[in-house]
Amino acid sequence: MMEQQLLERITLNPKVMVGKPVIKGTRLTVEYVLNLLAHGATAAEILEEYQGLAPEDIQACLLFATKSLANTTFVPLLEPT
Repeated sequence: MMEQQLLERITLNPKVMVGKPVIKGTRLTVEYVLNLLAHGATAAEILEEYQGLAPEDIQACLLFATKSLANTTFVPLLEPT
């Protein structure tokens, strides 16, 4: 699947989840899916839990995050003390 086709699976609507990027047709935010992956969930587990999702939806979340960070020059990992 081409990048543009994957990115079309992600939508932003101020009336859905306060405008956060979500997987089209769901209320699952990109942030939520990435957080599941970051905490050890596998793609298979996510797909099993959310039966309407396709593997391409998870790919789309990863691609969206990658594209969102592409022009970022600095991302603090820790809060300043």
